[in-house]
Amino acid sequence: MSDSVVSEKQKPYQVLARKYRPTNFDELIGQDALVRTLKNAIESDRIAHAYMLTGIRGTGKTTTARIIAKAINYTGSDGKAGPTTGPTDNCKICQAITEDRHPDVIEMNGADQRGIDDIRQLIDGVRYAPSEARYKIYIIDEVHMLTDQAFNALLKTLEEPPAHVKFIFATTEIRKVPVTILSRCQRFDLRRVTVDELAAHYKNICAQEGITADDEAISMIARAADGSVRDGLSILDQAISLSENVLTTDTVKSMLGLNERMQTLELFKALMEGNTSEAFDLAAGFYERGQEPVALIKDMTEICHLLTKIKAVPKARRTVAPNMSDEELSAATKLAQSLSVPSLGKAWQILLKGTGEIVSSPQPQAVLEMILIRLCYASDLPDPADLIKKLHGSSGGSASAGGQTSGNGQGNGATARSSSATASVSVMNGHGNKTRPGTASQSAPSEKPETMAVANGNLDKLEDVVALLESNGAMLLASQIDQFVQLISLRQGKIEFLPAEHAPSDLSSNLQRKLLELTGRRWAVTIGRENAQPTLRKQREKREREELDKIMAHPFVSEVIKVFPGAEIIDIKEKTEEEEIN
Repeated sequence: MSDSVVSEKQKPYQVLARKYRPTNFDELIGQDALVRTLKNAIESDRIAHAYMLTGIRGTGKTTTARIIAKAINYTGSDGKAGPTTGPTDNCKICQAITEDRHPDVIEMNGADQRGIDDIRQLIDGVRYAPSEARYKIYIIDEVHMLTDQAFNALLKTLEEPPAHVKFIFATTEIRKVPVTILSRCQRFDLRRVTVDELAAHYKNICAQEGITADDEAISMIARAADGSVRDGLSILDQAISLSENVLTTDTVKSMLGLNERMQTLELFKALMEGNTSEAFDLAAGFYERGQEPVALIKDMTEICHLLTKIKAVPKARRTVAPNMSDEELSAATKLAQSLSVPSLGKAWQILLKGTGEIVSSPQPQAVLEMILIRLCYASDLPDPADLIKKLHGSSGGSASAGGQTSGNGQGNGATARSSSATASVSVMNGHGNKTRPGTASQSAPSEKPETMAVANGNLDKLEDVVALLESNGAMLLASQIDQFVQLISLRQGKIEFLPAEHAPSDLSSNLQRKLLELTGRRWAVTIGRENAQPTLRKQREKREREELDKIMAHPFVSEVIKVFPGAEIIDIKEKTEEEEIN
């Protein structure tokens, strides 16, 4: 056996992400604008002293930093060549940079070398010329993790570095980098690599590795990479190990859990159809496979979001579902077509609320099952638009008989009327907090009379007295009269009443004194025993009960109560003239 074969076998395995890491600008994929700009800058000798590279993980930020370092330090095989934008394999300095062993290219990790002492050490090294290379390069990865003091210490050096020093920063969180740093750098945003570019790249790597791969399997990996070259290569590496050099669609689908995504779609479909039995069977399957309840809820939330997007923009795959397989997209589109946006909105709210409950609960599986039941129950509730149509269809003739018509002659499903008053009815399901009719108006001492009382003594009824007190700030006394005064008679200068139970003992004297102050004349306020009227509050409550009885007897309201068992009226509001016209 030859020495070359032995050394090849002894060579440690290198993951695909490192083995096929780009070494020059021509090998970078998906970053055409960046490559073109940097090539032009190097060829025209307009190399900036600091670069800021930003983008999601795995798009080539650190790789680009090393390529820049090699390109501007390139000396060729004879050690005399200048900077280049082409291959750099024949340069010893570039080989050392590739192997991360050149003393003039210093790489720092902002995650652990983030303090001011680390930056001071960097600044101390800046003053010294490079030992071998043309430029001394400082590459700081995850630069956004430096402390504020470290950033401040770097400002002056970054603004006016020595001619032999270049800075290259990389970050995934550009918004966390101070603007004072950004203003001193040339910024490049590395975009997500498209699915087609990734698929072509991975197919080329499979060919070099001698791997047979289905096109759909490669496409699945490219979609799962979500724009990150490195993520996709890690998935491809795992798939090759799993498939024994034959990469099939079924293998990749199983490895990526795409079968589970289809089952999540089936689970969501069962929930939207109100099929509790099938939903619980599918959920039990997830539980047996070890999926956490919170993860299942999050997956269903993503499915709900996806279906809503498909419903809104059915054919825009690039923006709606760029990372889904054709099979998944077809199933999701079919399901979305059978659902309405209001029903998806209800499911979204239930899932969002359930996510918080399941995280804080000591029994997440029990919470998951309760959420599934809620979703099944909500699926049986009609959409508001369908409900209005149904109600009009069943009670259209009788509803309009009570005077409920609009300008076009059709009944208004949002409002019920009686012959004596025009009222807006709010109905609340019995599962929530219930407020009896009249409680909303009990906080107000009395209703406003049609004519305001006059301070010179034009007080014809008890409501005028209450209005006079309210208009002059005597709110407590006005409330006591509304609640405790059972009027017997009211004439100019004299009030006779029977105090209700629990009335204040000084009510009559307080009223007498206040009327003297407000009207300028003496009033005789006496206590009687017979022929007393109910208090203003009692009279108001009686009117509201009568109004409620009329509304409850209305065909429209009766139909609503039938559709929503346990619902009740919680408030009655008079319609304004403007609402009446509209």
